[in-house]
Order: sequence, then C-alpha cells, then structure tokens
Amino acid sequence: MMTAPGLARFRLSIVVPVLDEAPIVEAALQALAPLRARGVEVVVVDGGSHDATAALAAPWADAVIAGPRGRAAQMNAGAQQARGSVLLFLHIDTALPAEADALVAAALEAPAASAHRMTTWGRFDVWIAGRSAWLGVVAALMNGRSRLSGIATGDQAIFMTREAFDAVGGFPDQPLMEDVEMSRRLRRLGPPACLRARVTTSGRRWETRGIWRTIALMWRLRLLYAVGVAPERLARSYR
Repeated sequence: MMTAPGLARFRLSIVVPVLDEAPIVEAALQALAPLRARGVEVVVVDGGSHDATAALAAPWADAVIAGPRGRAAQMNAGAQQARGSVLLFLHIDTALPAEADALVAAALEAPAASAHRMTTWGRFDVWIAGRSAWLGVVAALMNGRSRLSGIATGDQAIFMTREAFDAVGGFPDQPLMEDVEMSRRLRRLGPPACLRARVTTSGRRWETRGIWRTIALMWRLRLLYAVGVAPERLARSYR
C-alpha cells in the first residue's frame, strides 16, 4: 500500500534536467538556495550540454550529474541519484513558490479524496510570465484542464513520493508527452493533489512561436497522442 511520508522522515529532492541553459541556469538555481538551506536536495542532470551549463550549476546544486539526453531519461537518472523520500521534477525555466517544501509536505500529509487511497503525488498551478496578457488566460486554461483531468504537465512542477515513482517505473522512455504518460500512470495510484499555489514558468516558447500557434500545436499533439500516434513521431512536429 502506498504511504504518504511522515513529516519526521520527509525529505524533498528537486530534480532539474538541463541542456544548454548557460544563460539562465545560475539564476534559476540560486532561487532554490533558501530551500536548500532548509534541507531540500537539488540534483541537476545535464543531458550533454555544449556550453558551460554543468560548470555554472555546480556551486548551486548538491549534485550535478551527466545523464542520457532526453528529459524523461534525465529525470529518471536524477531520481536514482536523489536521496529524498519525495521527488519534485522542475524545469529550469520554472520558479517554485518560496514555501514549496512546506506546501508539498502538507499536500502529501492531507487525506486523499478517496478514503481508500493515499495522496502520493501532485502538482502546482502555473503562471506563465511574459509580455502578452493572453498568457494568463493560457495558464488558467492549463490549470483548469489539469484539475478536471488529473493530468499534469511538466511546467506545473510534478511531485511524488519515491514509492509512487518506483511503483509506476519512473518516467516512460519517450521523447515527448512523458509528463502526460507519467500522470496517467500515477493516476492509477490515486488522484493528484492540485495545489492552488503557483509556480512561474517562462513564456519564451509561447512568445517565440506565437501564442495561438503554440496552443493549436499542443492541442493537436495531445489529440494525436490520445489516439495512439507514437511520441517519436510527435516529437518531430514539436521541434
């Protein structure tokens, strides 16, 4: 049976996959320093950067390791390195709220919606930072869809107990939609804790590609994935 971590043995490990992120990696990891001061572990997994990402990350993480390229593979490698009883997977361009550790602990200690299942995983609401006011609408739609479907995206800083991670076999070995597939697997263990507290993620890909174009692309990819199109094929459309 899945058990939520008791506060006495709760330790949070944050796993951060990176690839060629030298311009932003230092600031992103520096923002985690208060959490590290409270005992949170930060593990950075480099997927073969050609810049100074790994060197710049080293002073601001408990461990920087080399992993196979691919976000899912990197997150799995980080989980194996991490020592925490709870794992949180964080994109480098996403910032956690200051009290993220306490929020995660409280969520996993709270009774689940079903009396027969424990709360073993969850995610935050997301806010998308950028120039366009439409990004707030996009974030609200993402949060609402996630709350209704029980499916989380990587931008929402998915967290889970190590038991839950191991029970579903980690992230699937696929180049896209690994967050959707992971959510589906975790949902079999129980519903997610959908935290109202918000992480803030960069709107750079939305503004670079165009907001409405990106929305259309993501919905198209999700629909094709839902009907069985291989993630390898979808990944070629996403690039």
